[in-house]
Amino acid sequence: MCDMIDSQSAEKISRMKKLRRTLSESFGRIALKKEDSSFDEICVTKMSTRNCQGMDSVIKPLDTIPEDKKVRVQRTQSSFDPFEKPANQVKRVHSENNACINFKTSSAGKESPKVRRHSSPSSPTSPKFGKADSYEKLEKLGEGSYATVYKGKSKVNGKLVALKVIRLQEEEGTPFTAIREASLLKGLKHANIVLLHDIIHTKETLTLVFEYVHTDLCQYMDKHPGGLHPENVKLFLFQLLRGLSYIHQRYILHRDLKPQNLLISDTGELKLADFGLARAKSVPSHTYSNEVVTLWYRPPDVLLGSTEYSTCLDMWGVGCIFVEMIQGVAAFPGMKDIQDQLERIFLVLGTPNEDTWPGVHSLPHFKPERFTQYSPKNLRQAWNKLSYVNHAEDLASKLLQCFPKNRLSAQAALSHEYFSDLPPRLWELTDMSSIFTVPNVRLQPETGESMRAFGKNNSYGKSVSNSKH
Repeated sequence: MCDMIDSQSAEKISRMKKLRRTLSESFGRIALKKEDSSFDEICVTKMSTRNCQGMDSVIKPLDTIPEDKKVRVQRTQSSFDPFEKPANQVKRVHSENNACINFKTSSAGKESPKVRRHSSPSSPTSPKFGKADSYEKLEKLGEGSYATVYKGKSKVNGKLVALKVIRLQEEEGTPFTAIREASLLKGLKHANIVLLHDIIHTKETLTLVFEYVHTDLCQYMDKHPGGLHPENVKLFLFQLLRGLSYIHQRYILHRDLKPQNLLISDTGELKLADFGLARAKSVPSHTYSNEVVTLWYRPPDVLLGSTEYSTCLDMWGVGCIFVEMIQGVAAFPGMKDIQDQLERIFLVLGTPNEDTWPGVHSLPHFKPERFTQYSPKNLRQAWNKLSYVNHAEDLASKLLQCFPKNRLSAQAALSHEYFSDLPPRLWELTDMSSIFTVPNVRLQPETGESMRAFGKNNSYGKSVSNSKH
């Protein structure tokens, strides 16, 4: 009897070993087929090995956190933009490479956002998404300290793409800004946000594949100096606010708004790009870096050292870009340093005090004796073309508020009277629908004299039917 039991036990053990061996071989084959890891796996691996701080796990608006619960700690993450020119550079230069660095995309080659990364190929040798050899590099658009951007073409569907090839250093791991950009963009699907098509990970590089748009707002304004056509300003601003409202509702801050990061398609579609400095807002067990936003578009609270900010950070940049599109020159083009930048802001908006800006004296870099005491001016005194456009000065003044909490939100700005003569259908569009799907909504030719002529007859909106009110 004992011999029979031993024989049965040995047989069971043998069957179990055989089953385990079979399962092991099956998992091995599955692992070989999965040649590239998902980006979530990349994030987990890199975060666990590099001790990257700042990834937000609990998403919650900062404004809902009681003041006594906010903890201030040492800043640990430097927000360095590898494509940004020095802040103290006197002359504003926008070379082809610098302007194109932020993933220029083309509306002529639109691709469905629902494209699957691992499409089933017709044959084992067919190109497929997620593979480095599925894209052909056509030309280099620009190069930064850790990434090179190429214009490319997909071998899967023939569409033009922008390839951001990030070089990986074994001792440093994946650049944190690349992890942040890809992880955020992967979940954002909106007509006014650049679309991330694909992610390719190899031992040497991490490649982000974006839709291709041929130019950006910086190049567009350089090509049409002196201020843009007022109708075009309105459509560009509406799209910018539409994209920002989408990300702000998801508790995401862009943190680097500037004309170079706003892509413009052939049809005039504006897309937010370059989310390398973007952050998801969370319970502030740490503070954010104040080394964010190009100097000309950086709000005074950040310039004065504030590290506790919310969506109002982006709204200051919107105000600066709005004025620049209308006036044809940057709103606050600081030539020297942060002190000079603040002086230019205070010259127009007035030097702040505790009455106009509660808490300003507690900011690290605010020293009243360092600043000339200016009284606030009407914005049209600084930028005369604001007076040519109905309600433009009022909207700009509500965006360019020194006290952060006074700035208009993106959602509120979309309801401002400045947009009252646009077709009401624009407010009913789905996230992935372009504003140019609405009849009579289109860009106007830029003439160079459009703003001057507009100042004489103030005829904006007559070519657009179905006014909102």
